[in-house]
Amino acid sequence: MKEIKIPELAESITEGTISEWLVKKGDKVEKGDPIVELETDKVNVEVNADHAGVLVEILHQEGDDVEVGDVIAKVDEAAEAGASVEQSNAETPVAQHSEVEVEQPSQHPVQEEPSSEPTDEQNHVIASPAARKRARELNIDLNSIQPRDPLGRVRPEDVEAAASKKQDQKQSDTKKSAPKATEKTEFTKPVERVKMTRRRQTIANRLVEAQHEAAMLTTFNEVDLTEVMKLRSERKDKFLEKHDVKLGFMSFFTKAVVGALKDFPLLNAEIQGNELVLKKFYDIGIAVSTDDGLVVPVVRDADRLDFAGIEKEISNLGKKARDNKLGLSDLQGGTFTITNGGIFGSMLSTPILNAPQVGILGMHNIQKRAMVMPDDSIQVCPMMYIALSYDHRIVDGKDAVQFLVRIKELLEDPYDLLLEG
Repeated sequence: MKEIKIPELAESITEGTISEWLVKKGDKVEKGDPIVELETDKVNVEVNADHAGVLVEILHQEGDDVEVGDVIAKVDEAAEAGASVEQSNAETPVAQHSEVEVEQPSQHPVQEEPSSEPTDEQNHVIASPAARKRARELNIDLNSIQPRDPLGRVRPEDVEAAASKKQDQKQSDTKKSAPKATEKTEFTKPVERVKMTRRRQTIANRLVEAQHEAAMLTTFNEVDLTEVMKLRSERKDKFLEKHDVKLGFMSFFTKAVVGALKDFPLLNAEIQGNELVLKKFYDIGIAVSTDDGLVVPVVRDADRLDFAGIEKEISNLGKKARDNKLGLSDLQGGTFTITNGGIFGSMLSTPILNAPQVGILGMHNIQKRAMVMPDDSIQVCPMMYIALSYDHRIVDGKDAVQFLVRIKELLEDPYDLLLEG
């Protein structure tokens, strides 16, 4: 009989939730076959069988939380498919007989000898027989008890005191760990309780941590997208024909962000202890909404990609996110993030930092507004509000404002972006 354990997943992932069993008890599996899908904080991963044989026992069901190293199933290398049931039935009488033998002494209490010396690790503790019996009843480790007897002898009252202290500590820990939102448990009107997915719990915890750990501020500006839209209209057909991908807004914004980061490198940094880590590469995270929550896959070396390369990578990552096929390598190591609430109709928002990054750019919907031109004429222009949330521990307000101004300049004259790209 071989055990199937949760393997090492990644340095930052130590636990997960069983999302779906891909095989059932009695199925034949080969070494390397995926047998269960595990939902982790970041992505869903498949756990493969380490041994070939018949799956004879499943120890954790769908929805159970498991940690790295936990045994989740057992495989019989000698069994044939469908034989696990007979094997289980054959073992049942032995198991029942064993239980009878274990319980048999409890049917004759007169045979108990509380004063007999225990054979466990508590041998060296000086305790009265009554104290030892009470400790067994309350499941208290004699080694953890501080006796009041000057000679160090543990008495029953010491055991009772230790048990009371243990219970008080347990209640205190439970109270501390319980979220405030769960304190109110009764409602006068109908409600539905749905368990949060592991990913949603992680998103919630990290957003709170980001607000607690960073001195987060947000600054705003607006961009006239007349030239971007004109350029897209002129080039979109040839672009699609040549590159087999549509020319969207994200490539313009990604290029503008990279250009601005080069001018303001502190927004491409992070804090590690008492050091600033200034990154000389540009891995830009693009926030993508999925049914399970927001994920941020990373466009690697965005400064080295042209418009077509960025659009293809964003399209590929978006599809993988929606199909739940993102790998850990797709999500790790971003230096700056862009999020586009405009696709949902958002006019203005304050995005939350994606720690340990110190900057995130928020895009919003495009609205036509009457704008006063430099010559005092009034024109209707496609305008977008943009927001930069930043960590004030590293980035000063002046740099944050100028960063947004630089993005505005690049987007309002996108031909410079094309030349740089």
